[in-house]
Amino acid sequence: MLTWTLTPLQLPLRFTWKIARNASDSKTNMLLEVSGHGYSGRGEAAPNIRYHETPERLQQEFAQLQVAGLGQCETLAELTDFLNQHQPAAALRFALESAFVHREAARRGLAVPELLGVPARPGPVPTAATLPIMAPGAVADFVREQDLSRFPLLKIKVNREGGLDLLREVTRLLPGHPLIIDGNEAWPDADSLRQSWEQIRRLPGLQVRLLEQPLPAACAADYRALKGQLGCPVFADESVTDEADFADIARQFDGVNMKLMKAGGYLNGLRILRETRAQGLQTMLGCMVETSLGIWSALQISALADVCDLDGFWVVRDEPFGMVREENGLLVEGPGN
Repeated sequence: MLTWTLTPLQLPLRFTWKIARNASDSKTNMLLEVSGHGYSGRGEAAPNIRYHETPERLQQEFAQLQVAGLGQCETLAELTDFLNQHQPAAALRFALESAFVHREAARRGLAVPELLGVPARPGPVPTAATLPIMAPGAVADFVREQDLSRFPLLKIKVNREGGLDLLREVTRLLPGHPLIIDGNEAWPDADSLRQSWEQIRRLPGLQVRLLEQPLPAACAADYRALKGQLGCPVFADESVTDEADFADIARQFDGVNMKLMKAGGYLNGLRILRETRAQGLQTMLGCMVETSLGIWSALQISALADVCDLDGFWVVRDEPFGMVREENGLLVEGPGN
């Protein structure tokens, strides 16, 4: 029988993490550990209120899973069947599955990509770094203090009201730097986005790698109407969680941002990446605000992504594990492994 434990992780952040729908100065994630028969594994859950996940909900669900027989799952197939039956929150499911996979890889003497049947990453992984929503007057100091120019991509969080002014300041400071513009569903419909985008696209020095989820996930018809009209790839984030109609996603978007925390695990995350590829769409690997444990987990499948946005650990002050480090915008495994 395997032994599972859950430990809350209180994570103060290095700066205020503000996106279109909320702002925070700290996060509470969960460390999941499994051990038995001489081997152990760890996984991380980063609950996201967008998907009705809270630390309290995850703790309650974990206790229920323990009572229901979680410890009796001795194989990945048994764990998968168990989680399919009980349907925990996606972030908790990922933490459970990844901890189990990491233990199983150690038990079998395999690297995690080898166990999962995916290519190993060929070397350091370029990542985007995120500039949260802030007053335009604060951008210059933030860019300088965080040395953002070293990253190959910058993700700029925007809302409908202040996005233009924020992007104007970013492009003034870093003209020509490739940007991911992330709206987190801030615009209500296609018409409002078109109006804003006409102004945004005229900014001197603007170079957009992709526009991420500007409208709510429910606006499928609007996305279909916008497809191919904005002059840059549009990627789904909130429109693809753990399930999606990928044929319809391909009619709305040019790519998909897969996050293991919302996919609910390695196995479903890999399925989403393969479905995305099968539709001829670009792949992106993203994250929540996570420690290096969660980011290290994502790195195990990063060879399958066209774009990596894995800076969640960089936002955490006093990051506790040291499993990943960033050097000149590239991610490599740290001494914590």
